[in-house]
Amino acid sequence: MPSSNLHQLLQQIRGAAATQNLFAVLQVPPRALQPPAAQVSRLEIAQALNMLLFEQLLDTVPEARAYVDDAIADGRKLRFDHGALRTVLTTGTGALPAGEAAITRVLLPLGYRANGLYPLDRIGMTGRSYAHEDDAEEVAQFFVSELHPERFSSDFQQTVSRILSSSVDPIDAASARLLEQLAQTRALPVADAAALLPVLLNCFSRQHALPTLADYEQLLQESAEMAWIATEGNVFNHATDRVDDVESVAQRQRDLGRPIKDKIEVSRNGRVRQTAFRATTVVRMLRDAHGQPVARKVPGSFYEFIARDSYLDPDTNAMRLDLSFDSGNAQGIFKMTAGAAKG
Repeated sequence: MPSSNLHQLLQQIRGAAATQNLFAVLQVPPRALQPPAAQVSRLEIAQALNMLLFEQLLDTVPEARAYVDDAIADGRKLRFDHGALRTVLTTGTGALPAGEAAITRVLLPLGYRANGLYPLDRIGMTGRSYAHEDDAEEVAQFFVSELHPERFSSDFQQTVSRILSSSVDPIDAASARLLEQLAQTRALPVADAAALLPVLLNCFSRQHALPTLADYEQLLQESAEMAWIATEGNVFNHATDRVDDVESVAQRQRDLGRPIKDKIEVSRNGRVRQTAFRATTVVRMLRDAHGQPVARKVPGSFYEFIARDSYLDPDTNAMRLDLSFDSGNAQGIFKMTAGAAKG
């Protein structure tokens, strides 16, 4: 018999063996480990989605898989800090809502609330963080960025519209009703949650057709981030392990010969420190001028490490973990895919 509601839910979707593997890899917030019941809370559904998204990234980023395998061998579980993804705020996005609305319509019913606004002006984007209302420090956050095509050339804007106009909406009417119910009641019957989760997981993927090679190259000239969105869509750009000492973790990975960033990004307040593996390279089949498929190596996703310090909250006089992000850090980390695109 499943030992928790979360086990029960994940087993219905991924089976017993895969569920066991996820629990072996990830630290799970105690609040998400409730006894099996007829209903699952929004926190439990959110945690299940996070674990599935983490698994999805491991399947596509070999460096992350190697790091996780080391952790398992050492008997150490990972603390999933946040996942980051990219959207485009523009008109003409086909059947998909524009910008972060494509994702926040999932996050808000799950119990997430906006937790920070981060201008990313150097790369023509805006980032926003979302933390879980029921357990902000333990349930992984989301960092959702929007690209602003109007900050680029008219040719660029036309190319973006041409690509995104083919977007489909992964959320069907039945799933939309379940999300509305979840927003109102903060829980769903287990069977409904199990039916909804694969749909939610599919929201974190590419919803539009692959670009032509010419369109991809044109976007790349002005924005490595938009070129990445063109081939990868709304998948996790990266997932992040919360560690105690990011400097020692980085050095350990460097000693193992893994492709990790040279610099540690430090927030302006000094409490948040980040680094990352360089983006993995993937192959996407684009189309040439004659409509023939052509293989193009492009940057995929990557894996990040973050250390967060605690601070004394002056409003409550209590110690809190600094859950903030930093615009400079984020733009530095985003170079992991920009550099891979040009390399």
